[in-house]
Amino acid sequence: MADMKDIVKIGVDLYKGTVQQYSTDEANETLRKALVEANGGSTKMDPRAIRDGKCSAVFSIIEQIIDKAVPEALAKSDFFNNFVDYRNVAMGDRALFRVNDANLFTVDEVANGTQAVRRQRLLGEVDTPIKTTMKMVRIYEEMDRVLAGRVDFNHLIDLVVKSFDQKILDDVYTAFNTIVSGNPYAPAAAGTYNEATLLGIIEHVEAAAGGQTATLIGTKTALRPLIAGIQGTDGKNIVDNQGYVGKFYGCPVIAIPQRHVPGTTNFVFDDKVINIVAGAGADDKPVKFVYEGSPLVIYREPKENFDLTYEYLMGIRYGSAVVTSGNNGIGRYTTT
Repeated sequence: MADMKDIVKIGVDLYKGTVQQYSTDEANETLRKALVEANGGSTKMDPRAIRDGKCSAVFSIIEQIIDKAVPEALAKSDFFNNFVDYRNVAMGDRALFRVNDANLFTVDEVANGTQAVRRQRLLGEVDTPIKTTMKMVRIYEEMDRVLAGRVDFNHLIDLVVKSFDQKILDDVYTAFNTIVSGNPYAPAAAGTYNEATLLGIIEHVEAAAGGQTATLIGTKTALRPLIAGIQGTDGKNIVDNQGYVGKFYGCPVIAIPQRHVPGTTNFVFDDKVINIVAGAGADDKPVKFVYEGSPLVIYREPKENFDLTYEYLMGIRYGSAVVTSGNNGIGRYTTT
């Protein structure tokens, strides 16, 4: 069998659509042959061989490809890159996010020859752990079809990765939605859209963050009122091409793709809310995300299921939460 690293790279490249050394068909065939070889040369999963530990390499290939493909899929999200502090840790390790006190010292005016100034204490740093839990999905039948060449290997990986990617982004967005409501320092306003009101919140946010430029975040619908301030052909072309305003008075604008609450047709995000966050893309990103260990793949024999199907349980352990400190430049504007 080819080197495991090469096989995993082919699988990840197939998922990303960046295969270079082979055509897509050749890459799929290379993966299929590697899986068949890892399965003892058979195109069928033999429960006895699995029981005797002869097919561990089959599951190892899948685990390693998913392990690399899930984080790389998240990297395609502008929101994830700008607002999520991502850590990948070994199983059992604790990821601590260190947050410094964001409040500045007060400098007083005093008379010559006196040092009677109230002492102020450096409150120091806070280490916050992020709890991780296992998230799982169960699939069946797919591996036999892959080994027999009846299904594109990329299709299997794509479905699993997209499923976990959607779940992770849902959890991250849910955490982000609490960023203002849980922060007593955050300036907020609501009412009929008014450019001056929004600019006022932006200035409060930037001032609280020590002058860092604010970024506006919302769905395309939430960001639509910003179009009213566009002047000139260039600005209108940007809206036509990307679907929303790219900048607002020097502040970057990021559109969050709207999502449905799982199992419903309700939207996750409020289409009337514009979030304002200073220092987007800096080291102090408000949402913390921990990916712990490697994916878990468990095989179930057909006799364990009433319909006699092959089944695979796949799990990934991760956690996400908002971790902020004091008055750190966060605001929200809700239009009515």
